[in-house]
Amino acid sequence: MSTIRMSSLLIALAAAATPFASQAQSTPARAAVVAAASEQQLQVRDPWIRATVAGQKATGAFMVLQPSQPLVLVGARSPLTPVVEVHEMAVVDGVMKMRRIPQLALPAGAATGLKPGGYHIMLMDLQAPVQAGSVIPVTLELRDAQGKALERTLQIPVRPVSYSAGSQQMMHH
Repeated sequence: MSTIRMSSLLIALAAAATPFASQAQSTPARAAVVAAASEQQLQVRDPWIRATVAGQKATGAFMVLQPSQPLVLVGARSPLTPVVEVHEMAVVDGVMKMRRIPQLALPAGAATGLKPGGYHIMLMDLQAPVQAGSVIPVTLELRDAQGKALERTLQIPVRPVSYSAGSQQMMHH
């Protein structure tokens, strides 16, 4: 078979399969694969995002997560930016380094802090400054012990660059 006929055949097959692929992803069965994580399944406390200054291309989202059953945080997303990752700060060879992690185990009943200097969610490739006082939607992507995908969408307030959760907690006491 000639290269031209083979290429034409591949293009025709790809065009014929495309409508079916998009229909398969938009069916109600596909939508049911991911369930919402209820407040009973996952308590989220004190969520906040650090504001940015002009030219800053990344910021962090912080909160305390406490599931009622074992869950794994496998990712996050936000309409603010296409690049949202779960990160950790860790000392490697005596140097503090930040790195992406593929998942974060959330033990049942235990409070896991996502905070500056530890685990956190990075919002990267920002196209504009993130202003204090605004609210940013962030969807946490989770898996339960059976591997079922769960999501929890949060409306997270943006705090000033100088804000720290510790100073806020002291105000409550």
